[in-house]
Amino acid sequence: MARDKISMPSSGAGITRYFDEYKSKLRFKPGHVIVLCIIVIIITILLHAYGSALLG
Repeated sequence: MARDKISMPSSGAGITRYFDEYKSKLRFKPGHVIVLCIIVIIITILLHAYGSALLG
C-alpha cells in the first residue's frame, strides 16, 4: 500500500485567517456601560409606572 502525503495550501482547506484587526473609533469604559444600563432601567421603570397611569 502506497502512502502518498497530500498537502493542501492553507487557504484551500477552508481556513481563512484575518491578520488585520478592526479597531472601532468608539470606545466605552466598563463604568460608562454600567451607568447607561442603570439609566435605561430607571427610564423603563418610570415609563411602566407613569405610562399606565396616563392611559387610564
